[in-house]
Amino acid sequence: MNTPMQSTDTLNPTTQQPEQTQPLVRFAGVTKRYGELTVLDGLDLQIEEGEKVAIIGPSGSGKSTLLRVLMTLEGIDEGVIEVDGEPLTHMPDASGQLVPANARHLRRVRGKVGMVFQSFNLFPHMNALQNVMEAPVQVLGLSKAEARERAEELLAMVGLEDKLEHFPAQLSGGQQQRVAIARALAMRPKVMLFDEVTSALDPELCGEVLNVIRRLGEAHNLTMLMVTHQMGFAREFADRVCFFHEGRIHEQGSPDELFNNPREERTREFLSAVNEAH
Repeated sequence: MNTPMQSTDTLNPTTQQPEQTQPLVRFAGVTKRYGELTVLDGLDLQIEEGEKVAIIGPSGSGKSTLLRVLMTLEGIDEGVIEVDGEPLTHMPDASGQLVPANARHLRRVRGKVGMVFQSFNLFPHMNALQNVMEAPVQVLGLSKAEARERAEELLAMVGLEDKLEHFPAQLSGGQQQRVAIARALAMRPKVMLFDEVTSALDPELCGEVLNVIRRLGEAHNLTMLMVTHQMGFAREFADRVCFFHEGRIHEQGSPDELFNNPREERTREFLSAVNEAH
């Protein structure tokens, strides 16, 4: 009778492979339709903890929808999204099968994700400090003293320590967007989403906001996913750039690879058109 062969790992424990870390965000076969229009088409995407990913591509390619389904602002039709190892839009039932998530599960897992939108969406009747304090008090249950301390620290981080008492109407567009960034950070998310955050700003204010995002990326090990038309910023800031086309990642790579030596003809066309426009 032959004895079963021992694995080399058992014989020599030092050869065991290091444990693989799971991605912080994972899209597996995610499809999103609006009627007959498929906006995300079987999307597969993994984002590692601390990674900065820029999403570029033409209008209608699914870029903003990617962020909206990750924030659960939109549902998905097929596939699974995971955040920090947990399904987002689904939850296991008693038998371990995935079923659509209930509101409580959605709230808890979505709490790991923060988003900054194109429009600032600040409360007009609250000053900058109150805007940043509101959600930590109402949602996280922080005391007003704790929330104020956190809000003051974050507003200082985005360069607005002298604007705490200013209302949105008294702030420039760039300053309002920086308050919105501080407000999202106040919830202590693991992942920050930025959806064309400079599209409503003039070039000078655009640079001001991008500088804040750059500093946040350098100072904190935040995982960031950014939809942007700012190719220069994507090139400088991102660890990886994903070019979206027709609801899928058509090409991805490091900024150097994708901008200097794109493999796909559609990527080259897009980058050429963007360069001509600027």
